[in-house]
Amino acid sequence: MGIQIQKFTFNPFQENTYIIHDGSSCVIIDPGCYERYEEQQLLAYIVENNLKPEALLLTHAHIDHVLGCNFVLENFDIDFYIHEADLETLHSVAGYAHVYGFPGYKAPADPNVMLKGGESLNFGDIKVQVLFTPGHCSGHVVYVLEEANAVINGDVLFAGSFGRVDLPGGDLATLKQSIFEVMFKLPDETVIYCGHGDETTIGAEKRSNYILQF
Repeated sequence: MGIQIQKFTFNPFQENTYIIHDGSSCVIIDPGCYERYEEQQLLAYIVENNLKPEALLLTHAHIDHVLGCNFVLENFDIDFYIHEADLETLHSVAGYAHVYGFPGYKAPADPNVMLKGGESLNFGDIKVQVLFTPGHCSGHVVYVLEEANAVINGDVLFAGSFGRVDLPGGDLATLKQSIFEVMFKLPDETVIYCGHGDETTIGAEKRSNYILQF
């Protein structure tokens, strides 16, 4: 079957949530589900495909990427991964969620696995390489799925654009370094699964991304 990547688009920020699976084991990345129907959509996919969740992974902890963390952890007894530098970002969400229209946000239990970048993770037949890519926020990481020729890249790169740097922990020079020295070192044919919007490739962004003008 190979590695499968299922995308869901949730919440008013149109955030992309991903389930990666091998037909048996799965990992959930950046659960942005907030409304009940969104939670049920995520759960139904897992149940209907007879998948066993193995882990919850965050690329980063901005509000739109973590709205469904508590829901996932309440339904599945799984490890919760975050980069150590983004734990404060996660903790801050509860203080401002209501301002963005999410009064029902429930803060999840703290992640129990702290990433530094450079780790190789295995979940069933799913092999994940963790790369540290700060700049959009302090503790951003991406998840490379070499077998699937793909990277789950959160808000580092978008098709023709890149992550904003005007939020706490954001820095343009740092983001550029992450893009040029980490992301652009991946093979050109690598498919980028973005935190918002459509997929693109490393090669396409190396040729025409707006970041090249800075």
